[in-house]
Amino acid sequence: MSRDNDPQPTREERLAAKLRENLRRRKAQSRRIAGAESPESADSGLSNAGPKS
Repeated sequence: MSRDNDPQPTREERLAAKLRENLRRRKAQSRRIAGAESPESADSGLSNAGPKS
């Protein structure tokens, strides 16, 4: 997989690059989502408990 002699990357190299790009994008997205959550937004007013009687 020498890039010196081959000006165009092989299929495997292209796919590997796309996978790395996708992983970076997904990590950045999950960091944004995790950073946007605050204690108020985590509690949406819904609970798993049944109605209080």
